Amino acid sequence: MPIATVNPATGETLGTFEPMGPGEIEERLALAHEAFTGQRTTGFPDRARLMLRTAGLLEEDAEHIARTMTTEMGKPLTQARAEAAKCARTMRWYAARAEGLLADEHPDPTDVADSGAARVVVRYRPVGTVLAVMPWNFPLWQVVRFAAPALMAGNTALLKHASNVPRTALYLEELFRRAGWPAGCFQTLLIGSDAVEGVLRDPRVAAATLTGSEPAGRAVAAVAGDEVKKTVLELGGSDPFLVLPTADLARAVETAVTARTQNNGQSCIAAKRFIVHTDVHDAFCDRFTEAMRALVVGDPLDETTEIGPVATERGRADLEELVADALALGARALCGAARPQGAGPGWFYEPTVLTGIGPAMRIHREETFGPVATVYRAADLDEAITLANDTPFGLSSNVWTRDEREMTRCAREIDAGGVFFNGMTASHPAFPFGGVKRSGYGRELSGQGIREFCEVTTVWRSRGRRRRRTRRLVRRPDPAPRGLPGRPAGQ
Repeated sequence: MPIATVNPATGETLGTFEPMGPGEIEERLALAHEAFTGQRTTGFPDRARLMLRTAGLLEEDAEHIARTMTTEMGKPLTQARAEAAKCARTMRWYAARAEGLLADEHPDPTDVADSGAARVVVRYRPVGTVLAVMPWNFPLWQVVRFAAPALMAGNTALLKHASNVPRTALYLEELFRRAGWPAGCFQTLLIGSDAVEGVLRDPRVAAATLTGSEPAGRAVAAVAGDEVKKTVLELGGSDPFLVLPTADLARAVETAVTARTQNNGQSCIAAKRFIVHTDVHDAFCDRFTEAMRALVVGDPLDETTEIGPVATERGRADLEELVADALALGARALCGAARPQGAGPGWFYEPTVLTGIGPAMRIHREETFGPVATVYRAADLDEAITLANDTPFGLSSNVWTRDEREMTRCAREIDAGGVFFNGMTASHPAFPFGGVKRSGYGRELSGQGIREFCEVTTVWRSRGRRRRRTRRLVRRPDPAPRGLPGRPAGQ
C-alpha cells in the first residue's frame, strides 16, 4: 500500500511513495551495522563537528522544512519554524556536552579498596543500531531529540516515521547525509507498521525507542521483550492543569489556552484536564472560554492562524466521538464542540471547553488529541490531587499556586514524570523527559536520555599479587690462603 502525503487543511494528496521491500530493508540494516563498527570508535570531537554542521544546515533549511511539516500534518507555520529552531539548539547542546555526560565515572576510593581492586572505572559504550518508531505530531522534534544523543553516543539510527509524514522522514535522512555523517549512520525506512516487527527482531538492531500511542508501545515492547532488547517508550498523556486559589489567574488562563491548543491540541504533554479550585472555578471558566472562543482557526500557512486542522480525518472523527459521548452523558459545552463554519474542506475542529465531566465518560479516561479541554471543579487540594491522579497516564502536570506547602505536596503526590509550577510543561535538552504509569518508561533528553542508548561497563583492575621482597645474597670469592706459593703473605 503506498505511503501518502495528504494535506490536512485541504484533503489533497500531495505525493505518494512505495514502501521499501525486503531487499532494500536488508541493505539498510547491513549498512547501519557496518557504520556502527566504525562510528563506535570515533572521538567526541569528530561527532560534535558533524552534529554542529547538521544544526547549521537545519537552520538554513528552516523555512523549507517548516512548510513541509505544515503541509504534511497541519501545524501552524509559526509553530513549525519554532520546532526547527528547537531541533538545531538541541543538536548544539549535545554537541557541546555529550563527552562530559558520558565521561568515565570513578567510584569512591574506599569502595574500590574494599573490592580488592587497584582501580575501577565505569564506562558508557554505545549499544549499536537503534530503531526509532516516531509519530507525526512533532515530526522533526521527536526524531531529533532521539537522534542527537544517540548519534553523539556513537550509535547508528534507523527511523520508521509515521506514514503520513514521509517527506519529513526523507528530509531527515538527507540532512544527516549532507552534514557528512558516514553512510548508514542515519537512515529512514519507508515501511508500514506491519514491517516493524521484522526489523526489531533482526539481531543487528540493538534497541528501540518509540513515541506514540499506548497500543503501539505495547506492541513494540512485547517484541523487544521477547528478543531481550532495551526500549524507551514515551506514550500518551492526559496531563492535569491545577489552578489553586493563590494562582495568578490572568497568567494561568493565558498559559492554559496555549497549553491546550499548541500544535492544534495534538501533543502528548499538552494540558488536557483543567482541575480548578472551587474558589476560582467560575472566574477561570469565564476567562478560559472567552480566550478559547477567540482563537483564529484556518489555513495553517497563514501567519495569523492560531489553530490549524487535526492531522488526519480519523483523528477528527475520534475527537468527535469523545465529545459526543461526553455530551450524551451530561457534560456541557461552554464553546466549540463542532466543526467550524467556513474553515474549508480540511479536518478542522473548533476549540472546545467541556464541563460537568464524570467518570462514566470516555473522555475522562482517554486522551484527547485535538483542541478540546475538560474542566473539573475541586473542593480543595486533596480532591484536586485525587482528580489529577485519576488517569491511567502520567506524563507531566502543571500546578498554579503561590503556596509553598501546596507546591511541596503536589511535587510529592502527583503521579507524573514532571511537575511544572506556574508555567507550561515543555521539553528542554537539559532536563529528563518521560512518563510514569501508562505514559511509558525510560527517559529522553539530558544525561539520562543519552545514557539510555549506552551500555554501562564496569572496568575492574586487580591490585595484583605482591612479590615477596628478599635480600639478595652476593657470593664473594674466598680470600687467598696465606703462604700460597708465588704470593707474598698478606697481599
